[in-house]
Amino acid sequence: MSQGTIAAPGAGEQEAGWRDVAAVVGARVLRRMQLIASVVRPLGWTLLALTVLFWITGALLGWRELIMAAWMLGLVLLICAAFLIGRTTYDVSLDLARTRVVVGERAIGALTLANRSSRAILPSRVVLPVGSGRGDFSVQRLAAGEEAEELFAIPTQRRGVVKVGPVSIVRGDPLGVFERAHRRDDPVDLYVHPKTVLFGGQSLGFLRDLEGLPAADLSRDDVSFHALLEYQPGDDLRHVHWRSTARTGTMMVRQFEETRRSHFVIGLSRSRGDYRTDDELELAVSVAGSIGLRALRDSQRVDVRVQGRELASGTGKRLLDSLSMVEPSKPREGGIADLAGVLAATMPLASVVVLVCGSSTRSEDLRQACSRLPFGAKALAVVVQSGLEQPALRRIAEADVVTVGALDQLPLALQKVLA
Repeated sequence: MSQGTIAAPGAGEQEAGWRDVAAVVGARVLRRMQLIASVVRPLGWTLLALTVLFWITGALLGWRELIMAAWMLGLVLLICAAFLIGRTTYDVSLDLARTRVVVGERAIGALTLANRSSRAILPSRVVLPVGSGRGDFSVQRLAAGEEAEELFAIPTQRRGVVKVGPVSIVRGDPLGVFERAHRRDDPVDLYVHPKTVLFGGQSLGFLRDLEGLPAADLSRDDVSFHALLEYQPGDDLRHVHWRSTARTGTMMVRQFEETRRSHFVIGLSRSRGDYRTDDELELAVSVAGSIGLRALRDSQRVDVRVQGRELASGTGKRLLDSLSMVEPSKPREGGIADLAGVLAATMPLASVVVLVCGSSTRSEDLRQACSRLPFGAKALAVVVQSGLEQPALRRIAEADVVTVGALDQLPLALQKVLA
C-alpha cells in the first residue's frame, strides 16, 4: 500500500516533465517554421502550391506531364533557395550630415558597408526606410576588408520628424521567390524644423532682472516701494512704517509697485477648425517658432502649449524640435478658447501671452480666449490668413490682434503693436 502511494506522484511528475519538454520543443520548432516562412515571398508560395498541386493531380490521374512540371518547379525552387546561402555580416554605419534641417533644405546621408570578415560577401541588396518610403541600393561583391559607401538625399518639403532606418541587408534570388533580410544599425531621427524669421527691435515682454519691471498695478507686498497708505485689516505688519506712524498717530504701511518676472507664454492652436488650409497651420507653427526664438534671445522664460500638452521649449533647438512634431488635434480637444482656458489654469503668473491661430477662428471665440487669459498679463493674438498681402492690426478687448499672410510680414506687424 505504501509503495503504491509513493510511486504515483513520481509518475505524475515524470509526465509533467515530458509535457514541459514537449512544450519547449514545440515552441522552438514553431519559431524555426516562422523563420523559414518569413523568407518565402508571395511568388514562392504560389510556386510551392503549384508544385504540390501538379504532383498530387499527376499521381492521381496518371499524367506524367504534370509530374514532370512538378519536378521542374521543385528544381526552380531549389535553385532559388541556393541564393540564400551565404553570409551578410556587414558592419553598417548610417551617418547623416545634419540631423536637423529647415523645411526645403537639402539633407544628405551616407551609408557605409564594411566587410570585416576573412571571406568575401556575395552581392546583396540594402533597403533603407526613409519615413513612409524606402531606398534600395545594390551592393556588389565585397572582398575581405573592403568597404562600400552609398550617398543619398532625403526630401524635406514638409515639416516633421523623419525616421531614417533601420538598415536591412537583403539576400534573395533574381526571380523574387525567396528573400532573407537582416536588420543592422539603429534608426536615426531627422528633424525637419519649420521656417522661422529673425527680427530685432523692442523686446516683446518684460525685462528679466533681479526685481522684475515695475507694472502699473499696485500691491501691498512686493519689492519696488511706491507710497505710504493707512493700515487696513489684513496688511502685513512687517511693512508698517513706524516713523510715519509715530509722527501722524495713525498706523501707516508701505505700498509697492507690483513687479513681475518675465514669463513668456505662447499658445499655439492645432485645431483644424481654426484653420482654412494646411498651409495656414504650417504658417502658424512658423510664427510661434519665430516669436519663441525671439523671446529666448531676450533671456525670457518661454513656455509653449498646444491642445493636449506642453511643448519642450527650454532652448531654441528644443523648441524647434517640439514644433517639428506638432500635428492637428482631435475635435474633442477644443479650439483657441479652450486652449486659453488651459493657459490661465496652468500658468496664472504669465506676464506675456501670445495666442496663435488661423483665419477660421471667429471673433467671438478670439474675444472669449482673450478674456480667459491670466489677469494682468499682456495679451497678443496673431491670426494667420493665407493670401493676405499686408498685415493688419486691431483690438479685441484688452488684446492686440495682428493678422499676417506670410512669415516675412511678422516683424512689421509686431512693430505696429510695439509702436
